[in-house]
Amino acid sequence: MGMAKALGEETPFTMLAGSEIFSLEMSKTEALTQAFRKSIGVRIREEAEIIEGEVVEIEIDKSVSSGSKTGKITLKTTEMETVYDLGQKMIEAIQKEKIVAGDIITIDKASGKISKLGRSFARSSDYDNVGPQTRFVQCPEGELQKRKEVVHTVTLHEIDVINSRTQGFLALFAGDIGEIKPEVREQIDQKVAEWREEGRAEIVPGVLFIDEVHMLDIECFSFLNRALESDQAPIVIMATNRGITKIRGTNYLSPHGLPLDLLDRALIITTDPYNEREIQQILDIRCQEEDVEMTEDAMKLLTKIGKESSLRYSIHLITTANLVSQKRKSAEVDVQDIRKVYSLFVDIKRSVQFLKDFEKEFMFHEVAEADEKMDTN
Repeated sequence: MGMAKALGEETPFTMLAGSEIFSLEMSKTEALTQAFRKSIGVRIREEAEIIEGEVVEIEIDKSVSSGSKTGKITLKTTEMETVYDLGQKMIEAIQKEKIVAGDIITIDKASGKISKLGRSFARSSDYDNVGPQTRFVQCPEGELQKRKEVVHTVTLHEIDVINSRTQGFLALFAGDIGEIKPEVREQIDQKVAEWREEGRAEIVPGVLFIDEVHMLDIECFSFLNRALESDQAPIVIMATNRGITKIRGTNYLSPHGLPLDLLDRALIITTDPYNEREIQQILDIRCQEEDVEMTEDAMKLLTKIGKESSLRYSIHLITTANLVSQKRKSAEVDVQDIRKVYSLFVDIKRSVQFLKDFEKEFMFHEVAEADEKMDTN
């Protein structure tokens, strides 16, 4: 997410877990294709005709017999002033936006959408007090009717959905997307290529984050190899915590469970464990988020537990230690509270040791058998 924001505010970011590929009601390659196209943005530029000016007067008349409304609005700039007739929908939009004389507005001629930009500086003395949300702007200059460039950023996947469903963009909210035909994508790619040649659009490669990438199988890795060769491919970040393990769908061992040809395309970033100072900083932030007061000695003990056991385990102890301190009517967590919860809730190392010490007490125990198999191999 941070990398996508660093590339730009409108840069697409997509997060995907490797196990999701096998739980969706679509083929694996279709799920990956949609994830890739969600991570590729298209910045479309188009010119729109707008009317921009300061409201001088609004006249609205209501028919006694039919009840229909008609009206007129007078707009001005620093150089001209014009009267426009208003229809029923425009009157409703003006009333909805609560537009009055002295407001600076824009009207999109194509859609009829009215946007309120703020109040004119010339009307700043109309009221003694105004709210903090009131924005004062200068009266527009030049002609009332102008051509303005509007920029929209959408993803290729959103364009796919809009053009492949009868309900259009509403399918994005319905969630029932399903598989999209390759013919639709080909037509969209051709159209986007035409827009790029005309200078109306540009491609914005985003970021695709695949967590638990070792859960993908050899078919998915073959697809990733081909997809990464595209000139429009997003930045793909893959995360895994596996060592030398089997590639899913094969009997071959490979580092991180990824094929060697895919690893050769990647820049591998190593991670180091947190040191004691970093663990304490994380625990301090967590205490602030959970509104937990803790003594300095208790924080040192919790930091030591986090270093010797795990950071997740020490974070879990914050809430439980706070409950113990509240039970004894204390305003802050002390060392005795940490020791209490440490004795009540065991970490994974003590849990494994417990299983080894009392293995005969359990109905099933396969560690010895597994050790024998490893020795024979």
